Amino acid sequence: MANNKSSKKRIKINKRNRIQNNSYKSLIKTHEKNHLNLLKVSTKQESQVGEEKSNYTALLRASFSSVVSQIDKAVKKNIIHKNTAIRKKTNLFKKTFPTVIQ
Repeated sequence: MANNKSSKKRIKINKRNRIQNNSYKSLIKTHEKNHLNLLKVSTKQESQVGEEKSNYTALLRASFSSVVSQIDKAVKKNIIHKNTAIRKKTNLFKKTFPTVIQ
């Protein structure tokens, strides 16, 4: 148990930061899941051509950039490690744009 005032304060600050960090990590996971669900829906609609397909493409690009932005902000705030962020972004890119990889 903490004996002095500064160590008690650090315990409170660490608890507050842990809650905020977990909340932000959860937000990133939610954005990733939503992006992957959108990707799944767009692949189901792949047989349709025309304006709907271009709408899904625009939505996928916007969703992808949103997720990448959230991941980059987490790295900037030292919530996740930069190598973890690179791995997450690479995997998302491979799933989102498979034709670019080939």
